[in-house]
Amino acid sequence: MVLGQKSIRINGADCGLESLLLGATTSIGGFLFGYDTGQISGMLLFKDFVNRFGQEQADGTKDWEPIIQSLVVSLMSIGTLIGALSGAYTADWWGRRRSLSFGVLVFIIGSIIQITAMNSWVHLMMGRFVAGLGIGNMSVGVPMFQSECSPREIRGAVVATYQLLITFGILISNIINYGVRNIEDSSASWRIVIGLGIAFSLPLGFGIMLVPESPRWLAGRGDREGARNSMARLRGMKHDPKNPLVERDLREMYASIEKESSVGVGSWLECFTGKPSHLPKLVYRTFLGIGIQFLQQMTGVNFFFYFGATIFASAGIEDPIQTQLILGVVNVVLTFYGLYVVEKYGRRWPLFLGGLWQAAWLAVFASVGVGLNPEENQTAGIIMIVSACMFIASFAATWGPIAWVVIGETFPLRTRAKQASIATASNWLGNFLLSFLTPLAVDGIGYAYGYVFVACNLAAAALVWFFLYESRTLSLENVDVMYGEKDVKPWTSSKWTPPGYITRRQRDESHDHDDDVASNDTIPGATSSNYEKKHSDLDALESRHEDASRAV
Repeated sequence: MVLGQKSIRINGADCGLESLLLGATTSIGGFLFGYDTGQISGMLLFKDFVNRFGQEQADGTKDWEPIIQSLVVSLMSIGTLIGALSGAYTADWWGRRRSLSFGVLVFIIGSIIQITAMNSWVHLMMGRFVAGLGIGNMSVGVPMFQSECSPREIRGAVVATYQLLITFGILISNIINYGVRNIEDSSASWRIVIGLGIAFSLPLGFGIMLVPESPRWLAGRGDREGARNSMARLRGMKHDPKNPLVERDLREMYASIEKESSVGVGSWLECFTGKPSHLPKLVYRTFLGIGIQFLQQMTGVNFFFYFGATIFASAGIEDPIQTQLILGVVNVVLTFYGLYVVEKYGRRWPLFLGGLWQAAWLAVFASVGVGLNPEENQTAGIIMIVSACMFIASFAATWGPIAWVVIGETFPLRTRAKQASIATASNWLGNFLLSFLTPLAVDGIGYAYGYVFVACNLAAAALVWFFLYESRTLSLENVDVMYGEKDVKPWTSSKWTPPGYITRRQRDESHDHDDDVASNDTIPGATSSNYEKKHSDLDALESRHEDASRAV
């Protein structure tokens, strides 16, 4: 099935309908991530769920032992960590599309295992582990696929939709938990919640096969025509694959790929040594990605989404699931604002200021919880809810979406899949540590645990200020060029413009009139002869790349 082609101009970029479908479909992977994150918080309170999988207490009732609760919640994160690492292989072996379909299949298998659990918490835990394998695979493939297929003018917003759908997933799971709490004495309560996740995954599993494969992956495999046709479809120019706009995109892409292909395929070791390719700041970017993704989790957001209902119940809140629903709404609404922030203000400033804002409100949350007894002081409980909302509002607009944008556009094509996989695995490592340690820490030090997240947010702000380069509106190829400029520092990077550009958005046509075309649909002063020369030069560039690929 091929959708009708039409070019739509969005933020100055010519986009095809298939490009929009690709962004919408792949973001369902984020929805599944959020849905699974949000569902467990309410399920931990359902009576049937506790009676089946909880532990018998001294008085004969069932409740959660902190270590068992930690394992049930956190083993999914171990699965996602392993799935993220494997995602680099499946994305490179099978292509971005088929890799995502595989991730959906694994997620469905894990969900079925959970639904069939009867009284064994180990059975349930293993189902969450398997579902995590699928989600981890998708968490690598989705931002990478979106980054490689989106025009640079809207790339940040498109990749940020991954986080937007994560917030939708959390919200929908909260709504469903709220809806089924009236039947919490029945196993249908939690089985419905888990089973609906299977239904939500099907549009991704099937819909992804209707959109083009990544042109960068096709080009890396030596498929010249496939790459050209894919690029044309994404630009809405299926019937005009040699359009000057497509030519420009292909020329930039092949120039970068040819340089990277000449020294072979990047290995896992190369991500940490930089050899033999010696690509600019390769190791630097590996650890930057690890730091950004690990600290995104250690900001403490899933402290609220995994255990929020339990925490607010212990604080004496009358309806903790309703409070969790409020946090979910705040998360979704402010993530919409985050899509604007990432394109308007870039990556560095929102992440830096977001880290400081989040640290401030977490300090309020922890201080009130430690200084006052929320169970006996209604005002303290209200302040803690407000603090949690203000924290989540900032996370939703900054660290939530923008951390994924950074991962999608920071790495060079040669090692992109592996570096994205390593960075995403560090996200899941942070997720695991948070979900495993939280019940134990809360049981031991109570609300003082919030000070740990204050420190993590301050560390995140420092990492961004001193190490992250501003990549707003740059092509993925020019991001590589920027990281190779020795005189460019992270705090001055927003002022850097690529060679041949007047600004980051506007090319200097006089710099090299044969190297590219204007951002408009027409070429000022172009003639048929220089257009043919452009096409001839691109063919030569593609041919050299194909020869290099065969040699490798």
